Amino acid sequence: MEYQLRRSRIRPGQVREFLDAWLAGVYPLRQRFGFRFIGAWVVEGTDEFVWILGYDGPDGFATADARYYASPERAAVSPDPAQFFVATDHRMIRSVLPEAAS
Repeated sequence: MEYQLRRSRIRPGQVREFLDAWLAGVYPLRQRFGFRFIGAWVVEGTDEFVWILGYDGPDGFATADARYYASPERAAVSPDPAQFFVATDHRMIRSVLPEAAS
């Protein structure tokens, strides 16, 4: 499984509108494209949204992500949650914890 940490600063006062759009459009569509959500959080007292996304397909995260963004389904997401972004940061991450014993 490959993981990506995504941090987004949302326009002040528009976190609720962003979340409504994200939960209705991005969340179910990413799942249909084979992505797994590890978690998604709003940072208390800020306009920051943080989520961790996983992908375990043979084509790899980058290819699946490009396919998702190029899809007509993503283009049709309305309202587009990206319209609420002030800034975003996406970084690939890896676990440092030992694997669980079988």
